[in-house]
Amino acid sequence: MALDLLVLQADVLRISDIYAAEHAIDRDRDWALLKLQEELGELTAEHLRLSGRARGLPDTMAQADEAADVLGMLLIYCDRAGIDLEAAMRRKWLKWLEPTA
Repeated sequence: MALDLLVLQADVLRISDIYAAEHAIDRDRDWALLKLQEELGELTAEHLRLSGRARGLPDTMAQADEAADVLGMLLIYCDRAGIDLEAAMRRKWLKWLEPTA
């Protein structure tokens, strides 16, 4: 199933709104960046467990869940920072797929 980035971002933001209301969290740009860093740390911990370089049982499902958390927080951060992630991806990455003149 292919996901549309803007639809995914809108859904993530709706879920984040619910979470913020339930826990009285002010989700400004700084909060979003700090949460993104936290989730990246959790993904790193799972990577280390899976590669045998950290304590604990390796869990591929946990690794996938943490990767999803990283993406979700990146989408929230981009919204808070006014970043059009789709446009940035086209400009920075996807340009390399365009034929050269």
